[in-house]
Parts: sequence; C-alpha cells; structure tokens
Amino acid sequence: MITSTDQTVLVTGGAGFIGSHTTLALLQAGQAVVVLDNLSNSSAQSLERVARIAGRAPVFVQGDVRDRALVQRLLREHRVGAVLHFAGLKAVGESASMPLTYYDNNVAGSLALCQAMAAAGVWRLVFSSSATVYGDPATVPIREDMPTGPTNPYGRTKWMVEHLLGDLAAADPRWQIGVLRYFNPVGAHESGLIGEDPRGTPNNLLPYVAQVAVGRRAALSVFGNDYPTPDGTGVRDYIHVMDLAEGHLKALQALADRSGLHTWNLGTGQGYSVLEIVRAFQQASGRPVPYQVAPRRAGDAAASYADPSKAARELGWQARRGLTEMMEDTWRWQSLNPAGFGGG
Repeated sequence: MITSTDQTVLVTGGAGFIGSHTTLALLQAGQAVVVLDNLSNSSAQSLERVARIAGRAPVFVQGDVRDRALVQRLLREHRVGAVLHFAGLKAVGESASMPLTYYDNNVAGSLALCQAMAAAGVWRLVFSSSATVYGDPATVPIREDMPTGPTNPYGRTKWMVEHLLGDLAAADPRWQIGVLRYFNPVGAHESGLIGEDPRGTPNNLLPYVAQVAVGRRAALSVFGNDYPTPDGTGVRDYIHVMDLAEGHLKALQALADRSGLHTWNLGTGQGYSVLEIVRAFQQASGRPVPYQVAPRRAGDAAASYADPSKAARELGWQARRGLTEMMEDTWRWQSLNPAGFGGG
C-alpha cells in the first residue's frame, strides 16, 4: 500500500481540479477514499468520471469542511487514518475583493478540520499550500527555507494555516503534518475525462489559453511584457497535475514514520514564460491563441520557480511529465469537453 495505512483517506475538496486527480491516484493505489466537497467551485461529475477511470468510486459526501460535527462523524465512521486537505478558495484577485470570504473558507475551514481531527484521534494531515506564500522572491529557484511574505489575501490565508499547523505540531508530537507548496498545476488526466474546469472567467493562465484555443474566448490578455525576464513576460514553474497527485501519495507515505511538520515544494524546477506557454499550446493544439498585452497586475512576481530537491531527497518524488505532455493533456481535456463538465 503506497500510503502505508490500511485505513481510509479523507480528501477535502476532492471534487476539484487537484483533489479529483489525487483521489484517482489514491483509488488506483488501492486506497479507500472518502471525499468531502461542498461543490461551491467544482462538479460531482468529476468524481463520476474518476470512478469510470479507476473502476471503483470513492465515497462522496456533499458538505462543508467548516461543519466540524460532520467532519468528526466522517472521520470516526469511516476509520479515517489520514486527511488530504484541498478544500479552499484560490483566486488571487477575488481574495483582494472578498477577504472575509477567503479567511472564513481557508483559515476557519482548516481550524475546524484540525479540531475535528484532534477530537477523532486522527493525526496525519497533508495540507495543500501554495508557492504564493513566498511572495515576490528575492532569488530563484525557491527553497523551502527561504523567507515567506505573501502579497495578497489568498496567499496570507495559506501562510496563516501553515503557522497554525506548525503550532499544532509543536504542541503535540502525535501530529504528522506535511505542507505541500505547489507551484502552477496544469494538465489533465491522459484519458481526457477529468481536468480543470474553472467557474466563470479562469484566473490561471493555462485554462484561459485553452478556452481561447477552443473558441470560448476571443483572446488572451498577457499582463505585462516589461519584466526582467528573457521575453519580458512572467516566468512560472508549471507542474503536471498527475505529478502533483503522485506527490501527495509520496507525502502520505513519508509521514507514516515522521512526526512534526514537514514542508516540501512540489514543482519541476524549470520556469517558462507566458509567451513560451502560448507557443507550446499552439503547437500541441494546432490552434491559434491570439493575445494582447495588458498592464501588469499588482502583486505579480517577475519569476517564480521551485528548487524541488528536498522532495526528491525526502519523498523520493520528482516531476516526470514535461511541457509537451502538460499542453497535450490540457488540450485533450478541453477539446473533448469544450464546456467543461457542464457540457456533459
């Protein structure tokens, strides 16, 4: 068993983009899975498709991670041994206009989850954090021991939860906590059955590029072309969502014999600019992606990419899928599902 536990894994936010792909990876590893999701920014259809791919379904409960009594009941009824915590809101721009909503969902939700876990005697947790906690890094690549300083409310919610978890681990040695700082998850499962399906206007680059290529949107806005990067556009570390999913399984396994809090970057260590992504997607899809240059967005860093060597060393994990595979899998998902899950 990959996770070194014969108990069930609870996946909060398991119907979302990263959660659904990780749920699939868990099922394919033979793990029993319970998914808790309020479907505020996801579709239950993702889990139906996960079941088609895996040949078996997770238990799905529609509910909110802030419902402490519900979470506590699920942990006990299903003999949960570990929790993967994805549930949360994640749009940087929206977080600036709706900070109360973000602190309530992301911070209060994590607090309620930890309270329920402690009450049920479940001590192993993998938290979905973000490279946004590093803010605008002074140097790249970014190591886990570099200073943190998020520049937006979304990043600060992740940063606050990291501190909460650190305090928990320091107070009680029973806790086994992994904090995974993701860089830029992209791609989709190779089947094309599940992928990223943002509600409304996409906040991330690749879903927007894919929607332009499939004809749902007229053109891409490139925010800033005067950064100190090779082509003037922002450079980011893009990681295939299935590599990310596999990183969660490796983290669960590693925590089986580690107490305390452990932080790992999950990225490729390779940065690509916005225009490099556009060109790679045009090549993968055979479709044009028209774009126009727009002013920089506040809080955007010029370059952000990981030093993932700690995860390689301690988890035995590294990203295996390259840029071409990321683009091809995204296009397969988008072309087969031009309207996302809403299209059937």
